[in-house]
Amino acid sequence: MKKTAWKRAGKSLILKLTMKDFPAALAFIRAVAKLAEAEDHHPDIHLTRYRNLRLELTTHDAGALTERDYRLAAKIDKLPRRLKRV
Repeated sequence: MKKTAWKRAGKSLILKLTMKDFPAALAFIRAVAKLAEAEDHHPDIHLTRYRNLRLELTTHDAGALTERDYRLAAKIDKLPRRLKRV
């Protein structure tokens, strides 16, 4: 199994990334948005200090983590590395 940077925090999965720059952060957000739309499951996305991203997955209507959260997290993990890290 591939190691992931997602951390469980209560009823959410959290991913924190530092991007190379602002355009890289926006490219990653667009890629996540495309996956989220295809899954009809949308994370909370926070961008701070122009390149620090925090994604939070939870299934709001279930009030808990579900298979949908883990499935989307796995798909986000498969995004090209050039989009993810400095």
